This record gives sequence, structure tokens and C-alpha cells, in this order.
Amino acid sequence: MNRSFKPWLLPFGVVVCSLPILFVACGGGGTAATSPAEPVVTLAALVGEDIDRGSFLNPHAHIPAQCYIETSHGAQNACLFCHTDGVAALKLGNNNPMAGGNPNVGNLQADYSFGVVRYPFVVNSSINPWANTLQPEALRAAVDAAGIKPDAWDMQAYVRQDNWRAAFEQRPGSSKDWDPKISSAWRLFPALSPDDLPAKADGFVRSAMEQRGFFNDGQGWNTGWRAVNFMPYGIFTPLAGSVSGIYIRLSDTFMKNQAGQFDLPTYKTNLDLVERNIQDRLKGESFFVGAAAGVALVRGQYPLGTEFAHPLHYVDVQADGRDAGISPYPGTRARRVKEIRWMVKAHAWYPDEFGMGLKDEGAPVYASRDQGWIENGVGWILGGWIENASGELRPQTPSELTQCVGCHSGNVRQSDVGQQPTYTSGIGSTIDSTWAMARKFAGDAGWKEMNYLGYQASALATSDSVPGALTVAEPLNRYLKKGEFRVFLDYVVGASLYGDMPQTVEVYLKTRISKAQGYSGDWPELGTALQTKDAGAIKQVQAQRLKLIREFTARGDYLNASGHIQPELFLPTRQNALAGAGRYRQVVATQRYDFGKDVFSETPFTFRYFRTADTAYTHQDGKPYALGEVITDRPINTTVGDFTYGMGITPTLIDEGKLFTDGGTFLADYVPLLVP
Repeated sequence: MNRSFKPWLLPFGVVVCSLPILFVACGGGGTAATSPAEPVVTLAALVGEDIDRGSFLNPHAHIPAQCYIETSHGAQNACLFCHTDGVAALKLGNNNPMAGGNPNVGNLQADYSFGVVRYPFVVNSSINPWANTLQPEALRAAVDAAGIKPDAWDMQAYVRQDNWRAAFEQRPGSSKDWDPKISSAWRLFPALSPDDLPAKADGFVRSAMEQRGFFNDGQGWNTGWRAVNFMPYGIFTPLAGSVSGIYIRLSDTFMKNQAGQFDLPTYKTNLDLVERNIQDRLKGESFFVGAAAGVALVRGQYPLGTEFAHPLHYVDVQADGRDAGISPYPGTRARRVKEIRWMVKAHAWYPDEFGMGLKDEGAPVYASRDQGWIENGVGWILGGWIENASGELRPQTPSELTQCVGCHSGNVRQSDVGQQPTYTSGIGSTIDSTWAMARKFAGDAGWKEMNYLGYQASALATSDSVPGALTVAEPLNRYLKKGEFRVFLDYVVGASLYGDMPQTVEVYLKTRISKAQGYSGDWPELGTALQTKDAGAIKQVQAQRLKLIREFTARGDYLNASGHIQPELFLPTRQNALAGAGRYRQVVATQRYDFGKDVFSETPFTFRYFRTADTAYTHQDGKPYALGEVITDRPINTTVGDFTYGMGITPTLIDEGKLFTDGGTFLADYVPLLVP
């Protein structure tokens, strides 16, 4: 059903006359006079529906697949990079502590205690729904059943085809409006044309076409968009198979000086204030400047009207921006995109107002079924367009968009502020629902196309060799005083948030870590213990790997002499990148996004059961797990009436009391801010 009207779901400045359609000529008591030669302009309101998540194929789409992995008896902790108390403790645009800081949430580093939707009427969240990731053979069976022939695909040709332009051309209205107010599946598609990319050296996206720009700044028509270059996060890296471009645009008030004229220096200053506000680096400033001088800076918050555009690209290791025939984008960003994501700050949200309050786990999402947008409940509208079976972009469904709310949200009950309940989720490490700006390189280094640490492809690389090098030094985490990538290795002991270790990385570490080179031991091989299904041996090997990887990073051996991350730890070979793209294309061809977007050649060992007898658990029906079995479900609280009824009760084995120096991996207060 359509819910009651929400004023922030209309473009700023629109006067409401009627719903759901707004008419320009709908004044007070009289009849509007119009010339017969003038068409009547109809403005369509942005109206969605309350949609029950229990109706989705995956009712728990907000819980990422990474949250279901095992932790090697606590020797691997990927959880801390989302489930942290650190940002909320700073009161920096986040009120979602998840490492014990909120008793209503608990410690999600320590337990698999996921919330549920109206259990027992809806399947519980401790049953892993991500079949594509968990059991890639099930995806391949669906591909075969549909008569699809992946072996015939030319993946290099595929990732070098453009699928962004055709989608942009379907966007109606003016490129200056985040919502052109015209009913269309493409109305909220970001007003960022790929024809205007890549951004110029200062990060601004300029167009040769006047209609796509707000003002001519002497270098072209400035579209308002500016590229953001940041330290990549463990979920979107070349080795993980997806890479990002990020662009920000403020509303035009922030582009104007005090005289109301468009002015590039004024806009630069306001963007700098946004950056330093999100990064907790303000120097006493309280207001924006120019025509926005009356707009206060709110700690950890973006101003209303802020937009982000996020093209998520396939990986092309020959793409570094120097050969437009391969791709116009740097940083292994292929010409083809997997998705175009977008968000706009539509209304104010003050996280301190909600504190530790309980959010409504059973609340519906508020979304459009055909226009590709969803409300995140804490001030933002999120949009998404993803490949259809033919590789062209289409609006995402509400269930697919709920995956976005899983990270980009916060803690609030709308009923507490007089609104109908809307589902919110979020994590502990975003700032005002966003990732990238907090991790942006300070100043000019961060105002440019996302280039993945200055990646440069090598013309001499073969299909199975390291494809290139990184040319930007690793930044330091501001609070831990360690390299940000080092922090990741020290706790995850893997290449991604799945805790997996690709064979290329295994081979590299084996050549670099040995007693002969001054380490306390040789890099231990895990494969034999996995094949023999020896849980005790696996536990021992993983503990030894944790110890050795920390020796490796402490010695600085993960960096080269220039302070750049060793490319073997960060980049896939060309053949592995194309193989990964081919596996993902199976999801595209079958449109099985509801069951996972990350597809491995085989089930990662972190999804298999290798618990020792003293840490064992069973299936929900009481059947014991066999060693090596794929973990499809974990036990839940079955006591009717309990606060945690239906929620998971299995410990992750990450020990809160074990110190880092003793091999501990618990970290309650990770903050994703860098030393500027």
C-alpha cells in the first residue's frame, strides 16, 4: 500500500498541491490561465510503498554474506571493520555501536546473533540465504538448466563494452536536478554522463555540453560532480573482483558566492568543509561559505541535497586510464559497470536523538517497485541499477536494494518521531551512512578519479603474472597508527572480508615468509589439513598464520622500498580477474542477485565446518555437522517469549579478552579515519 505523504520524498523547492501527482498550475482558489500554445507540465511525486521484507526471496538481504563466515577459532576477524563501537563513540554521524556498546544489539564480533523478521512466521536469519556464494555449484546448475554456455563467453570483450551510456540516455529531464519530477524508471539515475568522464585533474567533472553543467568555470561546463579518491575498503578491491568510482555533488547553493553567482573557489571551499567535517578535521568552522553561509556544519553530517554517484565496475587489470581503448577509467576500472549506485541526502537526521533505542526489526522497507530506489530511514534515498540478463542496466528491485540498506543506514525508530515504521539497518563504521569520504585522501590527492593507490598496468605482464604496480603509499590509520592495509592483514589474515586466501597470495607468502628469512617459522600450508578434515590441525595452522602475518607486517615486508603495497597482495592476474568476472556473469545471466553476487570457484573454507569438539554446534534440527560440511545454518534461541527468540546463539570464537600481543583479534573501536 502507499503510505502517508513524506515531504522529503519530493525534490527541494516543490510546492505540494496534490498527491500522488503534482500539477504546476494548481494554485489557490482560482482557475489557472494557460495559453493553448503552452503544454501543461505535470510533476510526478516520488511515492513508494511499504513492502514487507517477509515477502522477499531473501528476507534477510540486509545481512551480507561475509557475516556468515567462520573465524578459524578466532584467528580471523573480518567482523571488526563493520561491527565497531568506534565511530559512535566519537558521535561522528553514527549511532550504531555493534561491538558491545549497545546492549540491545550485543557484540556482533563475538556472536552470530542476527536479528529476525517476525519469526517463526518468516524463516530465521541464521539460515544462510546466499546460495550463489555458499554453493557455487547450485548457481552453475541454474546456468546449465537455462541452457546458458559460459564457456563460449569472451569476458575480456564483455568487460570492455560500455553499458552506462545507454542507461544515462534514458534519464528524463534536466541533469541539474537530482529528481527531474518525471515518472520514469530512470528518474533518479544519477545525472552523471560517462561522456563527461574521466574527471579533470582537479577531480571536477566538466562537460562540453552546456545543458549538463551549472556554470562555465573556464575549463568547461562544471557539472557539480567531483571525483573522490580514497583508500579502498576490503569489500571492493581488484582482488575481490569489483572496483568503484565515487563522485559527490552538492546542491547549487554551495556552488555560489555571497552575491549569488556561481563561483569555483567558493564551491571548492564548501567541498573542503564537507571533507573535513566527515573526517573530524574541522578547525572551528561552524558554517559553510558563500550563498550557503547560513547553513550550519553539523558534526559528521552532509548538508541536505548532497548526492553520491557510485559506478561499480568489473575489474580489467589492463585499465589504468592511459589507454581509452581499453577503458577511460584508472584503477583497474573496466568500461563495463556491474551497477550504478546513487544516494541523496533528502532530510535531516540527528543520530544523538535516538541513542540506544530499539529499532523495529520487522518494519517494512519503503521503496519503489519499478523506479530503483529505497529509503534508508535515516535521511537518505538510495538508488540502484544493475545488469539485466543481457548486460544492460535495469532498476533494482526492493529486495536487491535492501542489500544496500544493510550497510548504508543507522539506528532509529520512525514511530518515535511520528512517522510510520521504516526498516533501518546500517553498520558501525559508516559516517552519515557513507563509506568513501571518511577514507578519502586528504586535499588534492583525494580529489581525483578513484585510482586504487595509483595503479599502473605493465605492458610486459603475462596473463598469469602480476599485472602492474601501485604508485601511492599506504596511508596510516589515524587511531591505530598503522598502515590501513596492515590493519586489515593483521586481523583478517586474508584477501577480502570472506577471509579467503587466493592461490596467488598463498604462493607469494610462501616465498616471503620462512625461517631462512628470519621469521619464527615457515608459512604453513593449509590445504593438507583441509583435505584430511583435521579440525585441530586447521586451528593450529591458522593460529600460526596469524602470528606470521603479524611478523610480516611488523617488518614492513608487505610494502616495497617506496612504501607501496606489494602488488601480489592486492591485484589478481589477468586470467584470474577474467575468470572471476565470468563467474559473476553467471549471476547476471540467471538474475539470481537475491542469492549473492560474490561467486568463488569453490566454497571458501571459511564457510565449511571445522570446529573442534569443545566448540561444536549442530544444525538447527539437532543433526551434527560433519567436518568439512558446508555450513547452511546455525542454532537459534527457541525459547518463545525471550527477547532474542529466533536469533542466533552461536559464538564466533573471537575472544574479547585476548590481547593482540597474545594472538587476540578482537578490536572494539576501529575507526576508518586516516592520518591526513
